[in-house]
Amino acid sequence: MPLVAGILGFVLAVGPGANADSRPLEESKPEPLTTPWTADVDPDAVLPEYPRPQLVRAQWRNLNGSWQYERASDPQPPFGRTLAERILVPYPPESMLSGIERHDDRMWYRRSFEVPPDWAGQRLLLHFGAVDQEATVWVNGQRVATHQGGYTAFQADITDALRGSGPQELIVGAVDRNERAPYPVGKQRDDPGGILYRGSSGIWQTVWMEPVPQASIDALELEPDVAGEALRVRVRATGVTEERAEIVVRSRDGTVRARGEAVPNGDPSALSLPGARLWTPEDPYLYDVTVRLVEPDGAVGDKVSSYAGMRSIELLSDDAGRQRIALNGKITYQHGPLDQGYWPDGGYTAPTDEALRFDLEQTKKLGFNMIRKHVKVEPARWYYWADRLGLLVWQDMPSLPVTLDDPPGPQPPPGERAQRNFERELADLIEQLYSVPSIVAWVPFNEGWGEFDTARVSDWVKWIDPARLVDANSGVNCCHSHPDSGAGDIYDDHTYVGPGDPDPDPDRAIVDGEYGGLGLVVPGHLWPGEPQAYEMTESRVALLRRYRELTDDLLGVIGAKGLSASVYTQLTDVENEVNGLFSYDRRVRKFDESSLREVNSTILDAGTPSTGS
Repeated sequence: MPLVAGILGFVLAVGPGANADSRPLEESKPEPLTTPWTADVDPDAVLPEYPRPQLVRAQWRNLNGSWQYERASDPQPPFGRTLAERILVPYPPESMLSGIERHDDRMWYRRSFEVPPDWAGQRLLLHFGAVDQEATVWVNGQRVATHQGGYTAFQADITDALRGSGPQELIVGAVDRNERAPYPVGKQRDDPGGILYRGSSGIWQTVWMEPVPQASIDALELEPDVAGEALRVRVRATGVTEERAEIVVRSRDGTVRARGEAVPNGDPSALSLPGARLWTPEDPYLYDVTVRLVEPDGAVGDKVSSYAGMRSIELLSDDAGRQRIALNGKITYQHGPLDQGYWPDGGYTAPTDEALRFDLEQTKKLGFNMIRKHVKVEPARWYYWADRLGLLVWQDMPSLPVTLDDPPGPQPPPGERAQRNFERELADLIEQLYSVPSIVAWVPFNEGWGEFDTARVSDWVKWIDPARLVDANSGVNCCHSHPDSGAGDIYDDHTYVGPGDPDPDPDRAIVDGEYGGLGLVVPGHLWPGEPQAYEMTESRVALLRRYRELTDDLLGVIGAKGLSASVYTQLTDVENEVNGLFSYDRRVRKFDESSLREVNSTILDAGTPSTGS
């Protein structure tokens, strides 16, 4: 079956449906806004790539694809009952690719699976990349997992819930009330508009399973120590008794660069890497890492493969005594787009892995060396591509709900439950992405959205991960931000259309965390509704001219104030926002590639001293 016929046939066959107490989406839209990858979605092989690139095992099975689905009107799980609709997992039900195209506060998902016979004698782990906002999982009528928070992965050991053989019943219950719930929500809203967008509820990342031995590796913490010429490796494991962890680091050509051992769940082991090839945007070099659990008699148990990049990030003083951001001990200007990670066909979920790569690849081709992931967390493969392609990542924590209609100024702090949920998910996020070499900065708050205890939260993030920078509140000068706490490593200005002109800070680097927002309407590539931007232009020529004019102003700030980084809004149009470098469907690039790359090169050169320090 041709793939275009396959996916569109699936959508037409199963939806969109409508139930009471659900919210149909875009009833007046004449036809869906598709991307170049919409037709590549194969219902029989949805997002088939290995979902966890920094902890890879040989055996696994993807559970994406067609599941049963319905709005949950009964609180009792639908054991043994066929559900009314079909959904294409992991596309959220609001999305076109899901086949549902509506929001439900409460959802049931159901499917069956079989365990391959050659997995016998091992434990079976069931993985969820992300389920928004609350999830409960049953296997054969037994509850095996609960999880809160829509942006972090979770797993369950389902071995004891399995039947001896044959089909196994899997049911997932999800609850997602968008901004009405006390959870980090980012820009998801019941009634989207302006800079707020439709929600992505329920399962929105890959579901998969894998067999593991009784003693198995849960995670690797890989921390580069550039100054000490070492890679620090900590092995977290389950079910270990006397096993030791053997670690081997190889160059990309297979040459062994380091060997070492670690005690599982013990202190990190420092593997010496003299003369290591450092990871940079120009040369994003990655080392292969293999870890095995070995028993006292030499028998090898669990084995996983991973990768690591050797790089450091810190603040250094320039010749004028100003704090600047330095990569690998050299002051390096960072310039990139704001990236919100929305798709017209898949919502939060990219249609394919190639689509996920496209956004990052194009960012690099346009001459940027950084990207700010804005109030959203991506699947692990997005960070894998950032690592491989060479883009520095500033990672936002998805914000708690905010009322943007309120006048500027601080809003009342979130409730205690919301604060607890925020801090728990922030800690989980840092742990989940701890080993990603491309991530160089954590951004706990944005423009005061859901902001609370800024200095304490910023200091706590720095305590969890002292090897990265902390941007305590991006846009501290605007919107609903609290007064500047002085915390973190960065003072972050938002000015539209800008650029901002912040004064040097004695203890922090200064950055323009958002500016630009220049709009251009591309007919035939628009989301239903009124196009919006901070400033509209009439043509590609005018758009490039205004970008150059803003760049001239930015160069002045870099020279006069010692600006360390800038983030242009934004990578793509998102729903009614038309200020992207690309149209929302990614079919139209609004700038000439070589012209934009040349301008961006001027920015990077101006902000990076010729001596590098």
